[in-house]
Amino acid sequence: MAGKPFLILQLRPETAASDNEYEAILTRGGLEASETRRIRLDRETLSEALDLDAYAGVIVGGGPGCVSDPPEEKSAIESRIEGAVLALMPEITRRDFPFMGCCYGIGILAHHLGADVAKGRYSEPVGVVRAKIEKAGRSDPLLSGLPETFDAFVGHKEAVQQLPPDCAHLISSPTCPYQMIRFGENVYATQFHPEADGGVFEVRINIYRHKGYFDPQEADALIASAHTGNPEHGSQILRNFVARYR
Repeated sequence: MAGKPFLILQLRPETAASDNEYEAILTRGGLEASETRRIRLDRETLSEALDLDAYAGVIVGGGPGCVSDPPEEKSAIESRIEGAVLALMPEITRRDFPFMGCCYGIGILAHHLGADVAKGRYSEPVGVVRAKIEKAGRSDPLLSGLPETFDAFVGHKEAVQQLPPDCAHLISSPTCPYQMIRFGENVYATQFHPEADGGVFEVRINIYRHKGYFDPQEADALIASAHTGNPEHGSQILRNFVARYR
């Protein structure tokens, strides 16, 4: 391994979902396992002495938890995972350290910056939406080579309700305005899943069919629909992140 590894933080307590997500991040990001340090936060505790300088960047995956849920409704594992990721955000934003938060990560970033993350508006059922690059995104290096609109794989109960302070609005969709934002020059977060494709969503739909994201009877139709989506442009964002900071 020539350079520093990427720190990949995973939040999914289901092993099949976590392993599948990790493989998707490697595949879609153009990474080798040897270029990463993988930490499953449901099993490991982040050391308070963790040194960001040891890493090229931080990638945070998605998960079934919601930042906006009341503390008493969160399991002990969800609370610990959320606390671990939030504890990193002051240093990441202060230093403008390379960060890519996927789905759950946009809630973490926005919450840390003081914006409202809630279930009131902009939730999206599991599926594929048409994402649009906003004016600020046209010159962003992570969106280089992308068309103005592209397929994005989504599925979330909560969403960012307004653009957080000092953030650039990079990508929107008809049903959720804040699909991708940037804080500073190097801290990114997406509401959609840049690592996902139809196969990845098939795994997740089968695992989370009783988690309240959709009517369980719709699972087969959602799987079929997910396989019609084109993942290439969304995953280009993840590849661009890796290429920029590798």
